[in-house]
Amino acid sequence: MTTATTGAKQRTDPPDGSPAPTGGRRGRKPMTASRRTNRAGLAFVSPTFLVVLVVVVLPILWTVLLAFQRAKLVDIQDMGLFGNWSLRNFSQVFDSAGFWSSLGTTLLYTVGATFGSVALGLIAALALRKPFRGRGLLRAAMLLPYVAPVVAVAFVWEVALSPQYGIVNEWGQKLFGWDDPIAFLSTRSYEVHLLGLHFDIPLALLTVIAFECWRYFPFAFLFILARLQAVPDGLEEAAMVDGATPTQRFRHVMLPQLMPVIALLCVLRFIMTFNKFDDVYLLTGGGAGTDVAAVRVYDFLTSRYDVGAAAAQALVLAVALMVLLGLYFKFFGNKVQEES
Repeated sequence: MTTATTGAKQRTDPPDGSPAPTGGRRGRKPMTASRRTNRAGLAFVSPTFLVVLVVVVLPILWTVLLAFQRAKLVDIQDMGLFGNWSLRNFSQVFDSAGFWSSLGTTLLYTVGATFGSVALGLIAALALRKPFRGRGLLRAAMLLPYVAPVVAVAFVWEVALSPQYGIVNEWGQKLFGWDDPIAFLSTRSYEVHLLGLHFDIPLALLTVIAFECWRYFPFAFLFILARLQAVPDGLEEAAMVDGATPTQRFRHVMLPQLMPVIALLCVLRFIMTFNKFDDVYLLTGGGAGTDVAAVRVYDFLTSRYDVGAAAAQALVLAVALMVLLGLYFKFFGNKVQEES
């Protein structure tokens, strides 16, 4: 009996003398290097994915659902995901007084602030790209409007532009001969006399656009300055040897090198400015012809307590932004890509 047992054991053991595999490990495949890499990548990406899902994706989906529901602020706690579906919010938004004018104001404000901030950033980068004494301190000072709290800088502008005690009106009356103080932030239309011509300008809107250009030109300044420092010096030196003027060197040598960065800045600033709320609200509160779409969303929510209409307004704003960006990439995207 001992011999039979020994023979059975010899038949079940592997030929090389190693112990027989257990039943739990027989069907498991060995972990390859690629699988371990993929598993590690998923472990690193998962926290970021969860944050984006909770902070970005779920609020967007909730906003879309609210846009199609009759939702008041007092009823928001008792509402479910589905119920009271209606297109009334969109009809209320499109039929409300001043919707289309606010959309035009938003577009004018966005285009003016975008190109103004990028142009100021380009000028500042070109002026500070050559080394001179105190350049580092001046570069650091350029960032002050961008890093300062928006509440603080908006208050400074309100004080400086005040018609009662503002320094701008005081200088204007002493140096430029202004007859009366000008209320920059509360004047919808201001008549200007220039070269015998009389025309009205949207003063409050232009003032807000100027504030936006001043506050965000350091953003463009940093991008353009970094690209300028990467441009080879030999290109400009060769153009100087060929007798090119400074204007020709900028147009034919520097500008083609900067166009990809400028195009990216225009897209980023357009998106940010189109959704801008705090700057306009702190300066004018949306009055005097500065009623941009973001301020109207806030007014729908706070003055009417209509969450559904505010969500519908925000959704319309997002769709309008997507359409404008689609037109930009269709007509200018290939051209910028070829120049880069």
